[in-house]
Amino acid sequence: MTDIEELEAQVSDLPNEKLAIFRDWFYQFEDELWDKKIAADFRAGKLNHLIEKARLELSQGKAREI
Repeated sequence: MTDIEELEAQVSDLPNEKLAIFRDWFYQFEDELWDKKIAADFRAGKLNHLIEKARLELSQGKAREI
């Protein structure tokens, strides 16, 4: 059995209360990973083209500040 299969089996066996706790933890864990990825992409300049496009559209009246 692979590590993933073992995890799946363990999660499948959790009672509802513990599954809810695990689900909340996992969502938070995923959110933190996403935030780190976005921050790293920003620092690396990978979002610069999107920022420039948004600034251009804002200056042309095609977008508005939120």
